[in-house]
Amino acid sequence: MKVCIAEKPSVANDIAKVIGANNRHDGYYEGNGFQVTWTFGHLCTLKEPQDYTPEWKSWDLNYLPMIPASFGIKVIEDKGVAKQFKIIESLVSADHVEEIINCGDAGQEGELIQRWVLLKARAKAPMKRLWISSLTEEAIKDGFENLKDGEKYFNLFSAGQARAIGDWLLGMNATRLFTKKFAPPKTVLSIGRVQTPTLAMIVQRQKEINAFIVDEYWELKTLFKSVEFNATIPRLKSEEKAKQGLEFILNQDFEIIDFEVKEGREKNPRLFDLTALQVEANKKYAYSAENTLKYIQSLYEKKFVTYPRVDTTYLSEDIHPKVSGILTKLTAYQNLVAPLMTQPIPMSKTVFDNTKVTDHHAIIPTEIFPQGLSNEEKRIYDLVARRFIAVFYPECKVANTTVEGKVENTGKDGQLSAINFKATGKQILEMGWREVYAKDKKEDEKEEEKIMPIFEIGEKGPHEPFIHKGKTTPPKHYTEATLLRGMETAGKQVDDEEMRELMKENGIGRPSTRANIIETLFRRKYIEKKKRNIIATQTGIDLIDTIQDELLKSPELTGVWERKLRLIEKGEYELDLFKQELIEMVSKLTFDVKNSYFRPISSYEAPTPVNDKPKRERKPKEEINLEEATCPKCKNHQLVKGKTAYGCGNFKECGFKIPFEFMGKKFTDKQILDLVTKQKTTKITGLINPETNEKVAGKVILGMNFNVEFEG
Repeated sequence: MKVCIAEKPSVANDIAKVIGANNRHDGYYEGNGFQVTWTFGHLCTLKEPQDYTPEWKSWDLNYLPMIPASFGIKVIEDKGVAKQFKIIESLVSADHVEEIINCGDAGQEGELIQRWVLLKARAKAPMKRLWISSLTEEAIKDGFENLKDGEKYFNLFSAGQARAIGDWLLGMNATRLFTKKFAPPKTVLSIGRVQTPTLAMIVQRQKEINAFIVDEYWELKTLFKSVEFNATIPRLKSEEKAKQGLEFILNQDFEIIDFEVKEGREKNPRLFDLTALQVEANKKYAYSAENTLKYIQSLYEKKFVTYPRVDTTYLSEDIHPKVSGILTKLTAYQNLVAPLMTQPIPMSKTVFDNTKVTDHHAIIPTEIFPQGLSNEEKRIYDLVARRFIAVFYPECKVANTTVEGKVENTGKDGQLSAINFKATGKQILEMGWREVYAKDKKEDEKEEEKIMPIFEIGEKGPHEPFIHKGKTTPPKHYTEATLLRGMETAGKQVDDEEMRELMKENGIGRPSTRANIIETLFRRKYIEKKKRNIIATQTGIDLIDTIQDELLKSPELTGVWERKLRLIEKGEYELDLFKQELIEMVSKLTFDVKNSYFRPISSYEAPTPVNDKPKRERKPKEEINLEEATCPKCKNHQLVKGKTAYGCGNFKECGFKIPFEFMGKKFTDKQILDLVTKQKTTKITGLINPETNEKVAGKVILGMNFNVEFEG
């Protein structure tokens, strides 16, 4: 018997269908020589302080630092988790098991989740690894035909374990240390390896904004042939000097001294990694990083896109032969795809590069075109699909124009002098990849074309000079988009995509965890959001001011730790050495803070904002017309309403139906729609177990044969 262990029930269901494990049991599927079970994300976790010694339950400075002799794991205290773990334990430890197949999420966290469970369950059989980049039937089949040796991913597990131990050592010790030393009563000061430097970045920006002094300035400008020219002299600090400059150029001819048109090319945008997708979704739709991750994860689980938790913008070269097939399946985008199909897809090094791909490639659509998506999922899918199409279009050709002019006059000293002016413009000659985004509103006014007339060197004429008065502006607040970029580059402002690729190894956090870090800072009220801007609260500012150790709050230094974790993943750095360095750091930090005399944080309570605006009326919920939904089984006919159930319009041949009532509870229209489009509902309470007649809560799913089933 071969035991497969997936990370969630829906994935186990997909795998079971493909490999023929069609018999459903409590907590697993069985058939064709396989048993397929699942976890619910993390079933196991590192032990808590009090699990090592009772004294560590107390938050007492005298017990710090807490350094376990060796780190242990335990099953999370939850009845459902305990039950599923027992099922997994009984399956993987059975004598007849010849092989265990780790089908967890194909990434560092997924490897850690499954390995901890297998370690705790004392699994002894040899382990294989299912490593796939999408959940389509074809990808699962191909993955099972090419199972990897589990040992190949031991370094990945080591890196995940190092990350978890590092977070425990720093988080547990530093949080108790700073709370007991500096916090007001009944307040916890939360410290984290990634969250604290992220907060420090926001606080630093906040301080720069708060300290900024607005200065007025004046600039000389002029209009010549309807083109606005700017004087090339520095901004003027007084209106008087500006008026003197204006007087100097009034009633004097403007002369063109240089006119240059250079043809240039705008490179195609890169494919999306997770961070880039979160940035784009925040800019375009104001989606939070957490929500974007939720939507793209849902699209992945529905088999419409490839694995999303990636940090590369490249494809491996073996994907090249599949590109045309994927493009032809993008039925809603055929007007954009058609021009690409007239010639072979080029093997461009900016798209296909094995040296830039490790475990997974960039996020792209699969060959399955989606149906039944929410509006948010449609938007995210559209971003991924258009980007996939755009990378294969030609580059955008532009003409960049630079015009220089001057105004001469005789100064008070009788000498002839001049003030020079400059204007620039851009004209798109060939749209290239921009054709894919032609219908989009311009995201940045700077990107708008500015077509210049033809100028001749030496031409002169009257002009219309004027003074422009302006004010200096403070640095911009972080948005989620710019904060994600800041985390990716360890706080450095990097606009060039190639340079950003090179800096990723020193970023703070991982693509899959950054969204959660930001949400944690919101939950702990260290930051808040005003419109799209992220603002540090007084509590957040006080916390960062209290921390004197630069290692705790420096994005660059934290980026170094992150790089070491990546080296462990590659087998180029030892877990034990990493752990020892952390222990030394935590010990030194504890000693320094215990012996410091920095003032405690005073209690701070944010004033309750007064909202004079009238409450907006809630929009009425959209009506759900289930008879417009497509049958999920045959996918050819719409649903029809019967006396006791909704069923396929071709019920005699298809046989699909969903009863109005299940386990003693009537479905809402939304729950039926979820079953049809997502194959599962959200958690439902008040269901009656027919065997025990007791009330239970859980999700309702469409099972192997599209029958309605309860999933506890």
